Amino acid sequence: MGGAERNARKKRQAQTTGRSPAVAAARKSGPDRKKVVVGVVVVVVLAVAVVGGVLIYNNQKNATEGENINAGTTPSATAPDYPVERDGGIVVVGQSDAKVTLEVYEDFLCPACRQFEETYAGDIEKYVGDGTVRVRYHMLPMLNERSDPPGYSMDSANAGLCAADAGQFPAYHKSLFGDQPEEGSRGWDDQQLAKLGTDLGITDPNFTSCVTSGKYDGLVQKNFDEVKAAPYLQQEFPDGSKGFGTPTLAVDEKVVDTAKADWLDQLVRSAA
Repeated sequence: MGGAERNARKKRQAQTTGRSPAVAAARKSGPDRKKVVVGVVVVVVLAVAVVGGVLIYNNQKNATEGENINAGTTPSATAPDYPVERDGGIVVVGQSDAKVTLEVYEDFLCPACRQFEETYAGDIEKYVGDGTVRVRYHMLPMLNERSDPPGYSMDSANAGLCAADAGQFPAYHKSLFGDQPEEGSRGWDDQQLAKLGTDLGITDPNFTSCVTSGKYDGLVQKNFDEVKAAPYLQQEFPDGSKGFGTPTLAVDEKVVDTAKADWLDQLVRSAA
């Protein structure tokens, strides 16, 4: 065997010996090779699952991006047949001589507030319409840090006050709860909040600038600070802690127990 041939053979042996352990193990037959193959497959499956999970999460998180807030099936610029006015950072709905004045404390991002509205909005509207009940809506930034990016609770509360100035609060209020963003996700931005007003028939030229400038942010925060400091609004939660939460209802500085389905009827009867 010539020297050149021997040198070539040694070179091939060195290359074979120098291959990575992972490649060598993968070439083996029997159980060891199967373990390596299975391990690689598991890693690939996990990677695909992680990527898929991230994509789904991002889609859910940004579900409001590029969309319009649902204004309902029959948007109308027709004003309600009862008074609606803004009182600082509060919206007052109904007749001033109503037998019952109901204070409602809500956050447009609060899931429990949406459930409350879905369950009782019709009953409240009926009593407001016949002059029996007047409602003072306190829209609060309780969950202002729970949207991504933060700030939706404040932005939507301000927009609600702007809608009251423009004479379309009831429909606007209903639409924001009806198409509520997921807590922890992207909320509706100022442009989307302004467009909802247009879709509901608001023509006031000051409405859009009111929304986009955060005109009433200071009033919203002031109202929130007063609410948090009010002793009669402090409640005990199931975990034993005490504090303020949304939704909360009060009449004559007493928190209303809404555990019974006919709580509103009872309030009206007791005031008769």
